[in-house]
Amino acid sequence: MRYALIGDIHGNLPALEAVLADPRCADADLVVCGGDLVVGPYPAECLDTLEALGDRVRFIRGNCDRETVETPEAGELGVASSWSNERLGPKRAARVARWPLTVELDLAGVGRTLFCHATPTSDVPILTRITPEDAVREALGEVDADVVVCGHTHVQYDRRVGSTRLVNAGSVGMPYEGSGDARWAILGDDGLELVTTAYDTEAALDALERAGFPLFRQWLVDSLRGEVSAEEATASFESRRGA
Repeated sequence: MRYALIGDIHGNLPALEAVLADPRCADADLVVCGGDLVVGPYPAECLDTLEALGDRVRFIRGNCDRETVETPEAGELGVASSWSNERLGPKRAARVARWPLTVELDLAGVGRTLFCHATPTSDVPILTRITPEDAVREALGEVDADVVVCGHTHVQYDRRVGSTRLVNAGSVGMPYEGSGDARWAILGDDGLELVTTAYDTEAALDALERAGFPLFRQWLVDSLRGEVSAEEATASFESRRGA
């Protein structure tokens, strides 16, 4: 069995299509969408594309998905969520509202694996590759899994905290990695691997701009042009973690 974990797509349809066309993902028996799918330029199209996979896809709720289908908060996320909600429409939004916080699977070659967006109990806490171990243990709680796979901070990492392997699969649609290439993870009999899919990010930016997403420039341009490094993003998230 082979599993693909793709998350933090943020309505970036060209990035999603590139990953799904990647043979490593196309051959996966199951695709787990790790949250933050439907806030961004093409929320409805991204959802429709993944739902077309039928039983091959499982969805997890991210904080941006929740904001989109519930009452949005003030500020940038509220603007983005309201815009995305209008494009989803009520039927799609109702389906998104039913997504669970976690998915657990027993995976050969990996072990008991819990998929979540941020932590097993919430879609908002920040865990980075340099978050102190005590803080990570507290955030993970009494998790009964060999591996926890998360997202939320848009930077890939693979670290061990006590007996738990904590993996961030990275971001498909808005990576903070010094390039716009889509980041995701493969899990299966051969273990777990963090992977990258390259695609034409300049052409993607042209397509994404045409969607009219109000935060296109603030959220996507620097990321897809590789102007945000993993180190910068990690430091920024850590500064906000205790705020």
